[in-house]
Amino acid sequence: MADRSFLDWPFFEPRHRDLAGRLEDWARDAIGTGVHPHVDVDQECRRLVRLLGDAGWLALAVPEGGAEALDVRTLCLVRETLARHSGLADFAFAMQGLGTGPISLFGDAALRDRYLAPVRAGQRIAAFALSEPDAGSDVAAMTTTATRVAGGWRLDGCKTWISNGGIADHYVVFARSGEAPGTRGISAFVVDADTPGLSIAERIQVIAPHPLATLAFDNCVVPDGNRLGEAGQGFKVAMATLDIFRSTVGAAALGFARRALDEAVDRVRVRPMGGRLLADQQMTQARLADMATEIDAAALLVYRAAWTRDVAGRPPTREAAMAKLYATEAAQRVVDGAVQLFGGLGVTVGVKVEELYREIRALRIYEGASEVQKLVIARQVLGTKR
Repeated sequence: MADRSFLDWPFFEPRHRDLAGRLEDWARDAIGTGVHPHVDVDQECRRLVRLLGDAGWLALAVPEGGAEALDVRTLCLVRETLARHSGLADFAFAMQGLGTGPISLFGDAALRDRYLAPVRAGQRIAAFALSEPDAGSDVAAMTTTATRVAGGWRLDGCKTWISNGGIADHYVVFARSGEAPGTRGISAFVVDADTPGLSIAERIQVIAPHPLATLAFDNCVVPDGNRLGEAGQGFKVAMATLDIFRSTVGAAALGFARRALDEAVDRVRVRPMGGRLLADQQMTQARLADMATEIDAAALLVYRAAWTRDVAGRPPTREAAMAKLYATEAAQRVVDGAVQLFGGLGVTVGVKVEELYREIRALRIYEGASEVQKLVIARQVLGTKR
């Protein structure tokens, strides 16, 4: 059982502790605690989305009250708990939030009414399409274009590394609309998956399987009513959304790390080594101490960032970048330590720490690679604009 003492920290309210307990019980029964092979990842992701929707958990990521009702501490607790049980379950939850966050924050009443309720119920799947082959961390290098046409906008170009690509019912798409150079000339649009001119160019296979694809836009026309915010405000839409959800990436990493520590502790307590249990070896104890300390440090940063947004009421740009950077890097070290303590068994398919080793790696890249988070933090420290 993962350490729960952090729930007594002053970042949390009684409702958070109650939620954590209820979700833990549900996840243990509905998702399980073992290895998840995911033979058909698309089908499994759809199943998990429906499961989360039916149980009401997606209402925490897509609240009826819109962006005002989003509680980042709650989102982090959910992602941490789900990640300890299943990386794909965490992914399914997170993407429903990320793919609707821009609509909650910047959509008008008509867009919110049309898109949020079905995603909240787990009946439709959402996606967020920002990255391009040569414009991942560098959003200003985006080349997908949005050209005004009668009654709307024509999208042309390509998006890649798009989570839920191929199974999503709608995509929030960012494209260069040309109002100004760089990031000031980007707009955001909601694009239904069946819109003519939008196609799946490629399905991408990765080490921790989840739905991922390259999208192609060729004379893809969307109505002006599907634009989020004003023309040219797309970068603002993207960054406001990521400021909310970036902390939760750190929370997912925290869930992986906690599970890795639990697995390692269980293993060393029964594994003989040199006439003693591995747990009795001082080198083992030192490694476990390092792992536990990194987990607590990561948790403090993650929940500080969430508290900054929820309670202090200010954009947690610096805090979220620190949380995402440290928690993902620390989790990589913790999971690697668990694999090392397992020895050869740790790199065997079907063993939980091997699954965790594959799942943790991408978190140091997506929603802003670690190097980008360092730039964000440095600019905040230096007092310059992001």
